Amino acid sequence: MIERRTTIPFSEARQIVTEHVEQLKPVSAGLFLARGRVLAESIYAPFPSPYFRRSGYDGFAICAEDDHDFPITLDVVAEIPCGATYNKRLNPGEAVRIMTGAKVPEGADKIIMLEQSQTTEKSNEIRLINTQPSSNITEIGTEFQKGDLLLEKGHQLNAGSLSLLASFGITEVKVWSKPKVAILSTGSELVAAGEKLPDGKIYNSNEPLLVSLAEEYGAEVVYHEALSDDYEVTLTRLREIAGKVDLILTTGGVSVGDFDFMAEIAKHEAQLLFNKIQMRPGSPTTAMIFEDTLLIALSGNPGACFTGFHLFAEPVIRKFSGEASSIVEVRGVMARDYLKNNGYDRFLRGKANFSEGKYQVEPIGSDMSSALGNLPFANCLIMIPRGKVGKAIGEEVRVWLLSSKL
Repeated sequence: MIERRTTIPFSEARQIVTEHVEQLKPVSAGLFLARGRVLAESIYAPFPSPYFRRSGYDGFAICAEDDHDFPITLDVVAEIPCGATYNKRLNPGEAVRIMTGAKVPEGADKIIMLEQSQTTEKSNEIRLINTQPSSNITEIGTEFQKGDLLLEKGHQLNAGSLSLLASFGITEVKVWSKPKVAILSTGSELVAAGEKLPDGKIYNSNEPLLVSLAEEYGAEVVYHEALSDDYEVTLTRLREIAGKVDLILTTGGVSVGDFDFMAEIAKHEAQLLFNKIQMRPGSPTTAMIFEDTLLIALSGNPGACFTGFHLFAEPVIRKFSGEASSIVEVRGVMARDYLKNNGYDRFLRGKANFSEGKYQVEPIGSDMSSALGNLPFANCLIMIPRGKVGKAIGEEVRVWLLSSKL
């Protein structure tokens, strides 16, 4: 007898899995390992920037008293390359040769650009032809005063962030821990890429898909492997992994077939959260608490697995790391018809383009849950609500953007 499951809306399923997640504790991360991590505390400037008066050009530093009646001839008393200092006060009638970024000596009020200078017969003199309105000096604290906010708690560190921190000599930061994730593909039909493909079997495409997606959204994948359709083997491996990770993701085995053992484990060995969602593809997507570890069992069909990860696993991973989901819901307009009727809400892999103030969206490739030819090109999910007809060109739809670059 086929089991009748209680179906719930996808929004309720999404809420249930995220409610079972608590933000992880912060850890220290070295600067060169911190890219992509999320700050667990705000960082403030430990000193002003720049912390000394800095020359904006190659040229000659002069006193305010000499800044008139050009051309003028001054004695060159020193040369200051970048990183060096001149520890005497500059006096009227004197100039120092200075490089871009070098510390401007006390008493100097302006940098005359090198292009406005000429040499004389005396090696220790310089003839300055003209001045400029600007001092060409970057004063102390021009960009940041001591105590100014550099980066706010919750900021995701990128290359620019690391450069800014390094400019203040900061080598370690407090970041939210990356959630540890295990990814298990179930099915005796699966063969690893690179191995000989026996008749009737298929290559395992979901494992690289989920590993890549989990890492892209900030997780640390500590296990990824395939399991045969064996109840005891699957149960034993789950028990070995649970407690060592924050999240287990599985694919396959969630339907109602004789070898769908993830569905059986959810029913008999775990605290079942849900096992059917009012959506296509991926309606048998299942969630459970297995030995105190959240487990999301996704469909084995690649298109459904792709969709289920973005709707359910991504917000869980982001919440572990102290972040909101990066998959943003917007309103879009259909760029072509999709007129199939739907008993459940249908999520189409699609392409979104922002044009004329709107997101123009259209499905790409096949809408079959087993299809994966459109996965490399989908940058959004388009929801076609349940009903007797779909959505015609020009009609508004709910859209989930999968890329921050849109």
